[in-house]
Amino acid sequence: MFTRDIGIDLGTANTFVCIKGKGIVMREPSVVAYDVRNDAVRAVGKEAKEMIGRTPGSIVAVKPLKDGVIADFDVTAAMLKKFIREALRGSLFSRARVMICIPAGVTEVESRAVYDAAKQAGANDVDLIEEPMAAAIGAGLDVKAASGCMIVDIGGGTTEVAVVSLGDIVTAQSIRSAGDHLDDAIINFIRKKHNLLIGERTAEQIKFELGSALPFNDEGSMDIKGRNLVDGLPKNVEITAADVREAISDNITMIIDTIRSTLEKTPPELAADIIDRGITVTGGGANLRGIVELIERETGMPVTIAQNPIDCVALGIAKRLESNTTFDTYVFKRGKRYR
Repeated sequence: MFTRDIGIDLGTANTFVCIKGKGIVMREPSVVAYDVRNDAVRAVGKEAKEMIGRTPGSIVAVKPLKDGVIADFDVTAAMLKKFIREALRGSLFSRARVMICIPAGVTEVESRAVYDAAKQAGANDVDLIEEPMAAAIGAGLDVKAASGCMIVDIGGGTTEVAVVSLGDIVTAQSIRSAGDHLDDAIINFIRKKHNLLIGERTAEQIKFELGSALPFNDEGSMDIKGRNLVDGLPKNVEITAADVREAISDNITMIIDTIRSTLEKTPPELAADIIDRGITVTGGGANLRGIVELIERETGMPVTIAQNPIDCVALGIAKRLESNTTFDTYVFKRGKRYR
């Protein structure tokens, strides 16, 4: 009676929170700033992200998730607790049932960590949904039909590739090559080529402004600032779109290879459906220039970007909340997961 159903897309880069009947109510970076002297949380979300690379020694701003899974349990639980409190604020509801997404390729230990973190954050019941299934639902695909549809979700920590039919995942692969890895590749490339050290936020800005999977018209360049690794002094260098494309080429190749590998494992009848229905791309990586054209060229399949690619997983969780009146809570026993 006093319980509210909440859905959480717990992403490596961003966390989305939705409420049954209201849709998405919160979009926050998955960042927590805490005081190392007493482990007190100083800021969560946007406020904490602004502190990355600018904190004194007593405060640490961290991303508690790495490659789609929990890297710091206590910090993740504190972040979830903050988000759940914000979702329940101003309402008569005092308890929360939480549906939270996990990558398709996680282990039982990693799944259990997400479950335990949500329980520690104050959730009464916890249900887990696989990320590619939520993305397919949020993209508007008919996942219950007796025909195959393929979803490619390029997030912050993982890229999920799955074929869905009859309301379940037929085949899926999850690789740890996504948005954050593109940022790391840009940082490493600039360090090797220009002896310049830049931060995560600068790398992300470079990716947004110059990143591409294929050459494009009016390719530009930008001046970036960092620390010279030779003399330790601040330095400016110019970087071009071609440089960025070279930096991220290996990661893009991994994503393409995973899509092709998943297609090879798809049953023939479902593969025929994908030829007709095409591949749908979701996640923040869908906004990378030329990614659709490259996937089309390498697979020979029609490719489309979902209407709201970044929100698809959260929208899928919201739709699942609307259709489910009860939760099928996962129970973990002897390393296996039972419904």
